[in-house]
Amino acid sequence: MRGKLSDGSWRTPFNPISSQHREDDFCEGNSWQYTWLVPQNPEGLIELQGGEDAFISKLDSLFSLPSGQVEGASGDISGLIGQYAHGNEPSHHTTYLYAYAGQQWKTAEKVREICRTMYTDQPDGLCGNEDCGQMSAWYVLSSMGVYPVNPANGSYVFGSPLFDSVELALHEGRTFKIKALNNSKLNLYIQSAELNGKPYSKTFITHKQIMEGGELVLTMGNTPNTEFGKNPDDRPQSIVY
Repeated sequence: MRGKLSDGSWRTPFNPISSQHREDDFCEGNSWQYTWLVPQNPEGLIELQGGEDAFISKLDSLFSLPSGQVEGASGDISGLIGQYAHGNEPSHHTTYLYAYAGQQWKTAEKVREICRTMYTDQPDGLCGNEDCGQMSAWYVLSSMGVYPVNPANGSYVFGSPLFDSVELALHEGRTFKIKALNNSKLNLYIQSAELNGKPYSKTFITHKQIMEGGELVLTMGNTPNTEFGKNPDDRPQSIVY
């Protein structure tokens, strides 16, 4: 993503790593971080970047680039893996975008790495800006195994649960449980899923399904199941559920 001037021309020079806080086109981030901030339409972003293969390659690059910052960059650019910045809200959905391109297992890898390395119980246990509890909210949801990439469309994308079992207390005495079988530090990949005792091939669950109560069981393993969520019908979408 790049800034455009009022006359329709692109701002030059352009450096996707550069960010002069509140002085250029980016606030609290740079182009590498803001390029992914399209939570309302990941499919459109995939198409814009040339399709699934190009999208995944670009997203892989985000995490593998050098983490250096230019002088004058915002202090909010923190919690870095490559140019991915977990320390601020604009990046928090980004790890989950792999699922939209059929590679949920890469979401699992990145989510588990962040949960394990960027959160501790020490005074400096958060890697970035805790605006209104967002850093903690990301951790709570992600450690359960889900995250709302688009909070307005009523769905939660699967990541990699830390907890072996979670129970949500709902209205009218209902509960919703999330269980992770064979879960461990190494067994971070979802192999298969069941919802209320039936095979469940999708890599997301809706808010309506959760509020009905029931049980989601995720079977975990130490190698990626690259077929899980590969089918386009099983991927999260931008529609309202």
